[in-house]
Amino acid sequence: MTNSLIALAVVVGVGLLWIIVAYNGFVRRRMDVRESWAQIDVSLKRRHDLIPNVVETVKGYAAHEKDSLERVIAARNQAVTAKTPVESAAAEGLLTGALRQIFALSEAYPDLKANANFQQLSSELSATENQISSMRQRYNRAVADFNEAIQVFPNLLVAGPLGFRAEEFFELDDAAAKEAPKVKF
Repeated sequence: MTNSLIALAVVVGVGLLWIIVAYNGFVRRRMDVRESWAQIDVSLKRRHDLIPNVVETVKGYAAHEKDSLERVIAARNQAVTAKTPVESAAAEGLLTGALRQIFALSEAYPDLKANANFQQLSSELSATENQISSMRQRYNRAVADFNEAIQVFPNLLVAGPLGFRAEEFFELDDAAAKEAPKVKF
């Protein structure tokens, strides 16, 4: 009888230890996802802060391109209010398309393209876009690791009951990225 109790205690102890280790692993991975998203959020905010400056610079050279400028501002405002990675991805896709139109305008207005302020803002925006791309890859890797960890057996026996749910990837809409900018004269 005592051997049975000892064996039962060992099995329960090992089971509890496994649950604790699994839980802590899920928490670490979820924190990595959240920290990665926070980094993206900071870069998106920087991008959103640069856009009004770009629009103001373009206004001086291409005042009759009001529709394009308004689309950029509307897309920026939508991106600023997005809360989840899926909402942000959709809004950022629209914003990217709108920005492409603005930068296409610079080809039509040589004075704008030569403007030092526009060049600096373009350079800063380009660097920010590169950061966002890199951070998006890191975030999506963290999401993939977390989602895999909570969905593999036997972890799924612990993850679901403890409230761990799959996280969303940050994927930009390919249609917006592939759309050619429209330049009107």
